[in-house]
Amino acid sequence: MNMSTSNPASNSFETPQIEEALHLDHCLAQIDRNLAIANARLGEYQREIQAAHDHMWDARRDMDHIDKAALRQSIDQMMRSSDVMREQQVKLRKLRASPYFARFDFRRSDSHQESTHYIGVHDFRDEDGGEHLVYDWRAPVSSLFYDFETGPAFYEAPSGRIEGEITRKRQFRIRKGKMELLIESAINIIDDVLQDELARSSEEGMKTIVATIQRDQNAIIRDAEAHTLIIQGVAGSGKTSIALHRIAFLLYRFKETISSDDILIISPNRVFADYIGNVLPELGEHPVPEIGMDRLAAELLDDIRFQTFFEQTADVLEKQDPEAIARIKAKANLDLLRELDQYAKYLEQTSFTPTDCEIRRRPVPGFLFEREWKRYANLAPGARRSATANSVIEEVENQYRIELRKEERAVIRTALAAMINRPTLRQAYKGFYEWNGRPELLRVGGGKIEYADVFPLIYLKLLTEGIENPWPGVQHLLIDEMQDYTPVQYAVLSRLFPCGKTVLGDSGQSVNPHSASRPEDITKVLKGATLVTLNKSYRSTYEIMQFALQVSPNPDLVAMRRHGEAPRVIACRNSNEHLAVIQAEIATFTASDHRSMAIIAKTQTQARKLFRQLAEAGTAAKLLDNDSEGFSTGVLICAAQLAKGLEFDRVVIAGADDKNYHTNMDRNLLYIGCTRAMHRLSLVSHGDPSRFIRAAGDRECLGHRGPKDQG
Repeated sequence: MNMSTSNPASNSFETPQIEEALHLDHCLAQIDRNLAIANARLGEYQREIQAAHDHMWDARRDMDHIDKAALRQSIDQMMRSSDVMREQQVKLRKLRASPYFARFDFRRSDSHQESTHYIGVHDFRDEDGGEHLVYDWRAPVSSLFYDFETGPAFYEAPSGRIEGEITRKRQFRIRKGKMELLIESAINIIDDVLQDELARSSEEGMKTIVATIQRDQNAIIRDAEAHTLIIQGVAGSGKTSIALHRIAFLLYRFKETISSDDILIISPNRVFADYIGNVLPELGEHPVPEIGMDRLAAELLDDIRFQTFFEQTADVLEKQDPEAIARIKAKANLDLLRELDQYAKYLEQTSFTPTDCEIRRRPVPGFLFEREWKRYANLAPGARRSATANSVIEEVENQYRIELRKEERAVIRTALAAMINRPTLRQAYKGFYEWNGRPELLRVGGGKIEYADVFPLIYLKLLTEGIENPWPGVQHLLIDEMQDYTPVQYAVLSRLFPCGKTVLGDSGQSVNPHSASRPEDITKVLKGATLVTLNKSYRSTYEIMQFALQVSPNPDLVAMRRHGEAPRVIACRNSNEHLAVIQAEIATFTASDHRSMAIIAKTQTQARKLFRQLAEAGTAAKLLDNDSEGFSTGVLICAAQLAKGLEFDRVVIAGADDKNYHTNMDRNLLYIGCTRAMHRLSLVSHGDPSRFIRAAGDRECLGHRGPKDQG
């Protein structure tokens, strides 16, 4: 076990080491004891369930339906209890491997009573003795560890503010029941452990960060008051992880009213969803449902076929069609949202023409139809039409003191139908661009509608027809990669999900800047949202981050000073050399202790071509595309768009030449690619490197080596 101390007044080297070793042994013994109890109870449940099944079978001819129903109910109850005990068993096994990661001692001001608190992923009390051995990291008292150094401190308990003094802080790394690291300090010690964690190789998915949560991150995680929280975080700031930990906190804080099934995550693709999928289970919560915007749109548009966001971005990159780009920009503008609102009002005003009719020679005036039609404006079209007709019929019967026959009621319904002049959704959407004087913004023809039209079409449908929400029970919505969604998309999400939201992303990482949203734009749609920023980057080494900042400057970004080798730019004379360098990079990775490597191409077409070249050369790698189901370690090849949100030990940017990366959109993709690397970054070009890399080189932030210099 390693131990470091930065507090001169602390006890001798051996005392904390021995003290904590004894406490760990005691805690593990209690966990083992509780595990044995859980195992025994689980065995009892299984025997009782089997006995009940056997009894039901043996006595099936003698039992009436009431006896059978009662026995089935008893079996169901035993099975539910068994499931709860099995979850407890899993939790205890995780605790057995790593029961806690921190300790602090706190003396209350009101009683001068001092207590010791150990903080872990899960709460743990000895089942028989009732001893509170580990506090859940989300418990109110646990915030003391994240928010304060030794000295005066306070936390908000259900009973009110508790003030006092932190007299000691320690942090541990415990793996497989063995203490590997103990740090004691009078100051905030999390950075030391954070450095150690960041230096490690990446895992098969996103990791929990409970042991290294920083003070500003903790404030975001524990914010239970904000209805909508927008997190603008730079690359590597941990914003996605923080958002997931916030979800875990909300599930803990409001456990009586909200469950994992009440949360929905909007994720950019299935690879990313798989990458983050283990975080909440590791924090002791059930997995949360997730959906992509494309699938959400398909649910709302029924059989209308449309281009996906992935396809739109690929088209923009490969075709650079100025007319298509103009259409995308226009439909990502806040003005479009305002115009759609105005157009919906125009349709409402012009889609109903009241006329008089007659029943039994008695007049039924048009203004009566109009009044009732307006009265039910909040209903969906079919329900509105039915409610209006019923109200008119009731009014006629009351006014004339008659009871209308079936055929007379049909006359009123037919007259009402003739007054309604509502176009189909497609007709109305086409009419919108004629109404605002810009018909050129709608591309007609082809089998699919453009992606830029998908959510304006859905929004118009919401305004004019209404949509039955396929996700009525959602109580909190998490939206990742916020910069890639337009104001109209946020307007759709706001209407579908009026619940609380956590929205996160980075305005500097848009894969399609023509349709990007800034945090300020989002706050104009999601009214009353709270905006917070995270400017410190933790993922990449200082050298990699400084290089990336030369590619795409951000004066607000603060790179953590974890040092490593400088990024390398390798200029190749031809495609054979380009492939050979990438093969050499893969061979070096295979011989290293690192676990993940991404070869990032600008487009999916380039990624597929490189994958085929490597396969023909006998070099193994896995290709990620928009249909890929999951994330894995090893060598992955993907487009920059799919790499967003992921992180890798090593990254190679393929085709990093000026012909390939020269527009502002290319700059964004290059920045995204560079900032995926945790420990090592290489950029390989055909001929002259990209102008954005040359700009970085002018500032002496890279090494430049030719293929013959590769070691």
